[in-house]
Amino acid sequence: MPQHVRGVVARAKGEPVRVETVVVPDPGPGEAVVRVQACGVCHTDLHYREGGINDDFPFLLGHEAAGVVEQVGPDVTGVAPGDFVILNWRAVCGRCRACRRGRPQYCFDTHNARQRMTLIDGTELSPALGIGAFAEKTLVAAGQCTKVDPAASPAAAGLLGCGVMAGIGAAINTGGVGRGDTVAVIGCGGVGDAAVVGARLAGATKVIAVDIDDRKLTTARSLGATHTVNSSTTDPVEAVRDLTGGFGADVVIEAVGRPETYRQAFYARDLAGTVVLVGVPTPEMRLELPLLDVFGRGGALKSSWYGDCLPSRDFPMLIDLHLQGRLDLDAFVSETIALDEVEDAFARMHKGDVLRSVVIL
Repeated sequence: MPQHVRGVVARAKGEPVRVETVVVPDPGPGEAVVRVQACGVCHTDLHYREGGINDDFPFLLGHEAAGVVEQVGPDVTGVAPGDFVILNWRAVCGRCRACRRGRPQYCFDTHNARQRMTLIDGTELSPALGIGAFAEKTLVAAGQCTKVDPAASPAAAGLLGCGVMAGIGAAINTGGVGRGDTVAVIGCGGVGDAAVVGARLAGATKVIAVDIDDRKLTTARSLGATHTVNSSTTDPVEAVRDLTGGFGADVVIEAVGRPETYRQAFYARDLAGTVVLVGVPTPEMRLELPLLDVFGRGGALKSSWYGDCLPSRDFPMLIDLHLQGRLDLDAFVSETIALDEVEDAFARMHKGDVLRSVVIL
């Protein structure tokens, strides 16, 4: 029988979000209903509210979540009621050309629940990243549920569902940071700080955090940055070169998603170095670089979607590291809030007042 729950809905571009009644259908084949325990307030949700992703309003926001499987539909074998899971937006198909080549982290046919959740008047909702977890319960594809050790707190575990995984994966999976490498991270919000953590986990000896906000640089240093650069007062390219013997960093991770910071990343890397774009640009942004510089500097220019992660591989491993005390996910939780505080949390996030607000249900 369909269930009525509370959820955070964005009805129109730029309008404040509000808590409304959401109808969650029983799971169909390949689907699961998850009782959400915690969901992080991610900048992507604000992008949805501002129409920066698409215009399929109304949206059921929230996607960086953990919870407990409550029901599963027919033919679901990977998870069962009672499992503690992190929700992910990369439910791999196993059949596309990437999956067939043994690269499921690049799956080109990831899927979501086929049924739609609705408002009580029948209006269909578009769940953010196919998840919609600013809600007491949500309907997802069973493949979007990744079972992990229930000893982890939901508030910490859920952050792997998007931002923290994106940052750690940008360093380890996309950037291929290795022992002894030098790394620069431009933009020290939640994703950038996770990239700092990922670089240290991978064995980087020098991790340079770049931002315009000294508060964020202080946080980055507490999470493992060895050096910090305030780019509002210092040329970040020259600063990174000065800190790397005049050469530039082996890997530069751009966690802002703007043309000007991407150019900084491009010129702050060493010859044959790697630039990783993990910051999310908006549709109208354009990048101009001298093609000769692209050729002459060599190396690689990469984009990192979801940290090139494979949830079934990476989530359990990172949770194990957390429980061993080697990955402090709790450090990313700035505050815990209620569902009806999401709009205020957007404002604090936009001002840089928090690393992550986490909704507790």
